[in-house]
Parts: sequence; structure tokens; C-alpha cells
Amino acid sequence: MSVVNAAEDAGFRGPLDVTRAATAVLDAEGRVVGWSPKAQGLLGYPPQEVLQRPIGALVVEPVDDIHPAADLAGAAHGGRQVLHMRHRDGHIVRVVTATHALTHEGAGPAWLLAVADAEETEEWESLQSMLRGLATESPVGLAVYDTDLRVVWTNSALRQEMGPSQYVGMGPDEMVTHGKVLSPGYPPTLEEMMRRVLATGEPVIGLHYSGHPPVDPEHDHVWSCSYYRLQDAGGVSLGVCEETVDITDAHLAQQRLDLLVRAGGQVGTTLDMVRTAQELCVVTVPQFADAVMVDLLEVVLAGDQPTQGSVHARDMVRVWEEPESKRAGPGGARPAGRERVDYPPDSPQARSLSSGRPVLDGPADTERGNGQLPPRSRLVVPLRAEGATLGLVTFSRDCHPVPFDDGERAVADELVSRTAVCIDNARRFTREHAASLMLQRSLLPQNLAQLTAVELAYRYLPADSRAGVGGDWFDVIALSGARVGLVVGDVVGHGLRAAATMGRLRTSVRVLARLDLAPEELLARLDDLVGEGANEQAAVLDEGEQVPHDEALGVTCLYAVYDPVSGVCRMARAGHPPPAVVDSGSGTVTFPDLPAGPPLGLGAVPFESVEMKLPEGSLIALFTDGLVRSRDRDVDVQLETLGAVLTEHRRPLDELCDQAVAALLPGPVDDDAALLLVRTQKLDRHQVAEWELAADPEEVGRARAVATEQVGAWGLDDLVFTTELVVSELVTNALRYAAGPIQLRLIRDQTLICEVSDTGHTSPNLRHAGSEDEGGRGLFLVARMTQHWGTRYTSTGKTIWAEQTALRANPDHHR
Repeated sequence: MSVVNAAEDAGFRGPLDVTRAATAVLDAEGRVVGWSPKAQGLLGYPPQEVLQRPIGALVVEPVDDIHPAADLAGAAHGGRQVLHMRHRDGHIVRVVTATHALTHEGAGPAWLLAVADAEETEEWESLQSMLRGLATESPVGLAVYDTDLRVVWTNSALRQEMGPSQYVGMGPDEMVTHGKVLSPGYPPTLEEMMRRVLATGEPVIGLHYSGHPPVDPEHDHVWSCSYYRLQDAGGVSLGVCEETVDITDAHLAQQRLDLLVRAGGQVGTTLDMVRTAQELCVVTVPQFADAVMVDLLEVVLAGDQPTQGSVHARDMVRVWEEPESKRAGPGGARPAGRERVDYPPDSPQARSLSSGRPVLDGPADTERGNGQLPPRSRLVVPLRAEGATLGLVTFSRDCHPVPFDDGERAVADELVSRTAVCIDNARRFTREHAASLMLQRSLLPQNLAQLTAVELAYRYLPADSRAGVGGDWFDVIALSGARVGLVVGDVVGHGLRAAATMGRLRTSVRVLARLDLAPEELLARLDDLVGEGANEQAAVLDEGEQVPHDEALGVTCLYAVYDPVSGVCRMARAGHPPPAVVDSGSGTVTFPDLPAGPPLGLGAVPFESVEMKLPEGSLIALFTDGLVRSRDRDVDVQLETLGAVLTEHRRPLDELCDQAVAALLPGPVDDDAALLLVRTQKLDRHQVAEWELAADPEEVGRARAVATEQVGAWGLDDLVFTTELVVSELVTNALRYAAGPIQLRLIRDQTLICEVSDTGHTSPNLRHAGSEDEGGRGLFLVARMTQHWGTRYTSTGKTIWAEQTALRANPDHHR
């Protein structure tokens, strides 16, 4: 006997199946002739109470107004009805019935009535609807594999996705071509992965798998796949169920987002335009493009601001190129050598420049048919920042099977926009860096004067190596009487602000040094200038406004004056490290115990100086604390290291500088450091002539005579007349305006120096005498006929000096 019910389509038996349902056998009149045990369990009536009774007697009332109870058996004809039937204990049971014909002869059993609880039936029918939906309506692809991992069933969604082919009997890796597992941590093939699921029972959720489906064999698709084991009621493995969703679009969107995120962390890591172009190429090749070219305007490479408006393609310079197939050698990328490029007017690059927008370009089939094989797809995006065009980025695809689309054009536009900001920042830095280097050249001595008194070498290491300038400084200043001023200072901090402060202080020191001040007096004057500057800065601020930090406050400085005639060096310091002094005879290295003095700007206590007699050839090392002091270096150890280097004081000074820097600063520096090495020289006794003059007007004539004779002996015949005039005027002034002994000294150095010293403290004034004045022309004549002149004060009075350019001596006099 064949029993048909609604569950057969899905291959499952429902609650109304005769093998499961409560059943009653009815005759042609609708009387009960058979009553199953399950019917007794559902309604509570034993067989003897219902046999030969009309089935309608058990019905309270029909539901949905289908049929009266009397016609229940005859009218249904296999259909279903929802009824209310009375239980034996009196309560109402809501049931679903199905009537099936047994015979059409009218004798014996005529109908089979299947009865089931309505709630159980509705639950089962909902389940059937869900299963039917999964099989026919669900957008999720489903496939069932047996224990041999062969397909036994697929739903309609999977057949639509893969095509109308017959997949039953195929293995998991046979349904697509070029398939590969993308998710890390899983076996490389689906079959291996599914065997693991079958063996362990552990499900796999959201595995990503890529391949070419039969319906689209030219393009990659990506699916999100889940797998779980199927078992029967006894726990026996029946196979594996696969759920797949095509996430190609979402995967591409995620890839593009990942590209932008990766670019945000890898592009623009330095303030270098070429390096930024290289980073863009590394990020985009080969995932996004097969080749990338970056072109910038010449003015941008120079650090200048590009003008807004149209840009000519011939103004471009190729700064980086990542060729297709990594032909550039190791690493794939290569700098383009900054060669100029000239794009034709009809090129996509020229069109992108003229429009200021991305241009998506693909060659015609005829172009790819010739031997040149131009790129399959090109995407040109202008580099723009603040409304100005900086350059171009050209993305090319040839090996990639898919040309650029509109979505990728939007990604490229965003990617290049971010790169443009980085390149514009690098351009600004290039401009500021050039300004910093110019500032450095203007603030620090690039070529120290070659003086007879000393031999020099120096090294300067700014902490801000990119800007190339810091707050430390040193200087060598030529003073009167062949003397030399030596300066080393340290400004708090580093960078442009510290450099600007350093330049201001260096200029102030040079001006004060020209006044021939003693070292302690010069530091006192400099301390006053720093304090006044801080007060003026605070005075211009509004009430309540915070006083800005002045780098000049707390500056340390050391100033020394060396006299090559006497060999005496006098020095004072303002909170600065003392110098290292090497005795030329013994080679002993000492660090003189100079009074420390406070840093500049504090104005706490007066400064003191110390004099020391230096043998000829002695070495003085002046340095800033950045050379010997840091967080990870012990000062005493560093000073010992410096002393060990300086013991080889007879070596060339440049070699000593390099050795000292290498020993003391082997790695990157975190503070500015300056080192100035000075080897002292003494003037030969034949280069200096001195005379003591009495306070008698007749001494003027003697002074002229001895000076003329000495200049002639030196072979400076061209300077005899001028020297005679200078000596006459200076000695006359000393006799007229000062008292006590007078000293005349001539020094033959790079210049001829004439000095007249007396006990007076009044500085002479240069003035223009009238036509009828009897005097007042002496200093005017001296100033006009000499190169320099001036006054310096000593503890016993003053010295007026004048310098003349020493011409080449007459060789006859040397013989």
C-alpha cells in the first residue's frame, strides 16, 4: 500500500505518516472498525469504547469551517483538516487529520484516518518549509559530501553559482580551477581540510577560498566557506556539509581598504620626496598594479611652492619607477635618476594634468596586436595638495588579467591624495632644510682665519642632523697685537631656535671682543646683554600672558685670549666645562681649575679669569659638554678618553679631531657637540721690537728714527713713511695727554702693528679738524693711512695701536 504525504518531497516522514501517527480504520459509513494504540494514547479511548461508533462522535466541532463531523470520512478524500476532538477525560485536543482511501468497493474498511497533535504537525511543517527554502530559495550555496568526500547533493544556489553542470560525484577541489585556500592556518586544499573536519568533528567557519568557477573561468572569485560533520542518530559519520557564500566584492573592498591602511603606515615615513615615491611603489606593486611611475615637478623637487593652474607635461621629472616583473634587480624598485620626461599632448598623463583628475586609459586591441604591447590598462592620477599639482602617478597593468575599474580609480585617487600630502610635507621640509643650511653657513665659521698665533682644527656635530644646525658654537677672533680670542659656547636645546640664539650670541661676542676686553669683562658684558634681552621680551607681553622660553638663558660660554708675544693665555668661563691643555714638552694633559662662574643670564656672581704661561706648541682643546656628557656616558670616563687621545698631540690636528670624535661619540648624538683644537705658536724675538720712551717731547724724534730703522731692517721699505707718521702722531698724543713712561712696540706679523702704551685711561677721539685749527688731525691721518686702529685698556693704562698691511719684504734686506 502506497502512502503519500507532504513530507516525501524532502525525504522525511512527518507526524501524519501512518508509521508514526495515531490511526483509525473507518468503514464506508464512517464508523470506527480499527483503533491503534497511538490513537488510544492521543485521545485516551480504549478500542472497546470507540469501535463501531461514528468517528464524528469524537469531534467537538470542525475548525476553519471545513466539513461537519458526519461527513468527515467521506468528504476529505485525502486532504487535511484541523479539528477539535474530545479526550476521554473531557478536555479538548486540537489535532490534524488526513484521510486516505483503502478500497473503492464499498465493503470492509474504506478509509484510513491519520491523527496527529496539531502543534507537533505545525512545528514539523515549519521545519519542512525551512528545509525546502534551503534547497530552493536560500542564497547560501549548500553541498553535502559523503564519507569519501564526493558530492551527493547540492542546492539550487550552488548550482546557479557554479553553473548547470552535474556536480554529484565530484571532489571538493574539482568544482573550481586554480583553487587555493586563502585563510592562514589551514591545509592548502579543501579535501585535506574536509578530511580533518570528518576526522575530528571540529567545524570550520568562514574559511576563504579563491578560484575560477566554471561560469566565469577568466576571473578570480572568493568564497567564504564553512564545514561541519553530518551524523545519524547513533553518532555514525555520514559525511560533511559545505556552506559557501561568494564574497568577491567584499573581498576586493577589504583588499582596497587594507591597501589604504597599509599605505597609511608605510608611505611618508620620512621627509624625503624620493623615498616617499619609493614607498608608494612598494605598497602598490604587485598587489594593485604591475608597474608604477612617479613624476614630480622640478620646482617641487627644489622645495619651492608650485603655482596653481595648468601644468605642462614637459616640466615633469621621473623620481622613482617600479618596473613590471621586478626587472630592476634585487628589491624590484629603482630610482629613476631624476630624468626629465616629456609626455605628448594626447597622452593620458597630459590629459590628467590638464584636467586635474584621474584618467583611466586602456589601449585598443590593434595596439596590443603590434610588437610593443602597451599596458593593458593605465590609471594616471595627479598628485595635488592645497589646490596645486605636484606631479603624477601612473599605475599600469599588463600581467594582471583585470583592467582598472571605477572602484579602483577611487582607491588610487585616495591613495595618491595621501601620498601628495606626504610629498608636500617633504617639499616644505626641503625648503626649510635649505634655509637651515644657509643659516648654518652664516652662523658658524666655515673657514677659520689662518693666524700666526695658533694652528686650528675643529669638528661640529649637531644633534638635529637633518637640519644640520644646533645651538653650540665656537669662534676664533683676531685681536690687536697679534693676539687671538678663542670662544666656545653651548645654547640650551638644538634646532633653529637654538641656532638663532647662538647666532645672536656669537655676533655679540665678536663685537665685544673687538673692544679688547679682558675675558672676565667680556663675559660680564655678555651676561648683561642676555639678561636685558629676557627683560625686554617679558615687557612687551600683555598682562597674564606667559613669558616664552629664551634659549639664551642658561647659556654656557668659555672665552680665552692668547698672546703669541708673551705666550700667556688668559681665560674665563660662564658655567662651561674647562678646556684640556697639553704641555708641549712633557705631553701632560691637564684640565685647569678655572672658576666656574654662573651660566649667562643669571647675573649671580662676577666672573673671574686665570692666566697661564704656555710653552710654544702647547695644545688647547675647547669643547662643549655634548662631547663628553650624555645619559649613557660617564663624564669622568669620557674626559679620560679625551686625555688619552690628546697625548698624541704632535699628530696633525685634523687627525686628532677625527680620533677624538670617533672615540667619544661612536654612535648617534642626542646633544650638539663642538670641538676646537688650538696649537699655540710664539712670535720669534726678531718679529717684535720694543722701546721705552721718556716723557720728553724730544723722544718723538728718537721714536721716529728707531721705528724707521726697524721697519727697514724687516725689509718693509714701502711702509717706512707711513710708520714714521703713525709713530710720530701716537707718541705725540701720549706725551700731550698722558703722564708717566711711554712704550713703543712694533710687531711684524701678517700685518705691521704699531703700538704706543701709556698710563692714561682716556680714550682718544677721532674728529675732523677745521681749516683754522692748529691740532686734531693726528688720529684722522692715522685712521686714513692704516688698515685698522683702536684702543685697548690694561691694568696700568691703555695702548693705542694701528695696523698696516705688510707688503712683500725686499729680498736684499733678508740677505
